[in-house]
Amino acid sequence: MIGIDQISIHFGSRVLLKEASIQISRGDKIGLIGKNGAGKSTLIKILAGISKPDSGKISLSKELKIGYLPQEMPLPEGKTVFDEASEAFSDLLRLNAIQEDITEQLSERTDHESNEYMDLIHQQSEISEQLNLGGWYDITMKVEKVLLGLGFEARDFKRSTGEFSGGWRMRIELAKILLSEPHLLLLDEPTNHLDIESIGWLESFLHTLPFTVVLISHDIAFLNKITNRTIEIADSQLYDFPLPYSRYMERRSEMRETLLAAQKNQQKKIKDTEDFVNRFRAKNTKAKQVQSRIKMLDRMEVIEIDEEKTSSMKIRFPEAPRSGKINLELKHISKSYGDAHILNDINLILGRGEKVAFVGKNGAGKTTLSKIIVGDISSEGEVKLGHQIALGYYAQDQSDTLNPKLDVFTTVENESANSTVLNLRSLLGAFLFSGDDQYKKVSVLSGGEKARLALCKLLLKPVNFLVLDEPTNHLDIQSKSILKSALQSYKGSMIVVSHDREFLTGLTEKVFEFSEKGIKAYNGDITEYLKSSKLKTLDDLHQKTKPSAPKKEVKASSNKQEYEERKALAREKNRLSSRINKLETEIMEFESQLSDINEKITASPSYQSDLINQYQEVQKKLELSMRNWEKDSLALEKLD
Repeated sequence: MIGIDQISIHFGSRVLLKEASIQISRGDKIGLIGKNGAGKSTLIKILAGISKPDSGKISLSKELKIGYLPQEMPLPEGKTVFDEASEAFSDLLRLNAIQEDITEQLSERTDHESNEYMDLIHQQSEISEQLNLGGWYDITMKVEKVLLGLGFEARDFKRSTGEFSGGWRMRIELAKILLSEPHLLLLDEPTNHLDIESIGWLESFLHTLPFTVVLISHDIAFLNKITNRTIEIADSQLYDFPLPYSRYMERRSEMRETLLAAQKNQQKKIKDTEDFVNRFRAKNTKAKQVQSRIKMLDRMEVIEIDEEKTSSMKIRFPEAPRSGKINLELKHISKSYGDAHILNDINLILGRGEKVAFVGKNGAGKTTLSKIIVGDISSEGEVKLGHQIALGYYAQDQSDTLNPKLDVFTTVENESANSTVLNLRSLLGAFLFSGDDQYKKVSVLSGGEKARLALCKLLLKPVNFLVLDEPTNHLDIQSKSILKSALQSYKGSMIVVSHDREFLTGLTEKVFEFSEKGIKAYNGDITEYLKSSKLKTLDDLHQKTKPSAPKKEVKASSNKQEYEERKALAREKNRLSSRINKLETEIMEFESQLSDINEKITASPSYQSDLINQYQEVQKKLELSMRNWEKDSLALEKLD
């Protein structure tokens, strides 16, 4: 379907990809992963035909239909939700318009016997057949199904798209792409615009259709549900595993451990061989064996493993100031926008150190209540913050509020009243902004880098009450995990709005579900909530298979009569010399095999279980031959 051949991509002086190659086949469901700024969105744009690589070639199948949903895009206005979603069938809409025009012409003409009239009849018949084959009469049902699945209500269909927020309008764009049934579906962080129920629906929908999917997402549960293949961008290369994300991470770890063990064994073997050479170098009787071992060392292909890059955010929230027992009390909170009632008579109490999650459909009022709590918008009812409360707020569009004209350092410097330059640089370094990166303009930062910078601003002063609205949007998986760990260690109170099941698991002790009926509290974390509300559950863990234990070698022995001792001694010397020569030949063959296998392993970015197993088997044979060689060499020395 798609061939990526030796492509290279640069961003300024940075190399995102260097001569990377990969194939995408029909039916693949690929999770494209990597750290923020690794080049994931850039690669998807290249696949979509929007950008081009600096070098290399992209080969596409003929008549390949591509659907692409970026993180951000210009959003059309002026049509109803239903009509905008129906644009997915623009060809059929055009044909139907032609048919309606022909029908009108026929109704007005009276020359029923003329050639022109008969041509119109023939044209109308052909168009009608095309409409039938294209599924014209199923369009309404298809559009309604997808819009309802993505969280719209039937009453929303006739509303203008301009009445909806950017997130909801991105859902309309997603609906159009899904309805167009592309051969290749490219999705860049699609769950950023969806709630938990809509994510569950999208998972099921994608499973029912034969799309080839390339997906960027920080939602681990979503990746595990959708994908059957993972491609990681790291070290300017593409690493390809035929597994969903979590199993890929397990397998990658296993492969690295196997290679590390092989490297350790090889280093021990090198040391043992060098010790042998040093021990017997001065003995004339061992000259042949010593030279053989020296040649083996020269021929040996040393296993080299790249150091695993462990640079990551280092987040530690400042010690939360002491607060009163009650941190927040809401009494009869209501909020409306015109005739739209968002919140109605909400009552809630939050104690010191309590951590809760707000979940529910988009538009149910989660963000609205968060803004009411921090004082960004007004409402009916009473909001009462507790004694000595210091609020910290991360808005859903927090990164969009950054001034694009400022550089990274100036952005945090303007928010800090007392911190020294050294402290600010150190803090930025903890968020992976070091050296020249601190002078990059905000306008050139990736979505993930902007999110990190916005989080960095949150740590400039100590707070005891955090309100976080979708804090994981645009963060890569590793950064999201680090943020979660920091929040678990945070001692203050917290409200977190999120649709990310993996992130919420184990993070809060209570979940508030927002719906048209109000809010409902569930004790426990998101897992307990999902069970109680009978929504999608989290994935089961995959069990690892254990390698079988190697078989033990059975040793042989022999005895000779005393009167034949001299002849037996000669025969034993000949036997040992013959065995030593044979073992040296075996050792050379085994080392050659290991070198070939190691080249294949290191050359392939994907996990090759058969090669790893083959490497281990040959390594065992080599070790056995080396032990036997050394044993026989020592035995022969004693007989001399």
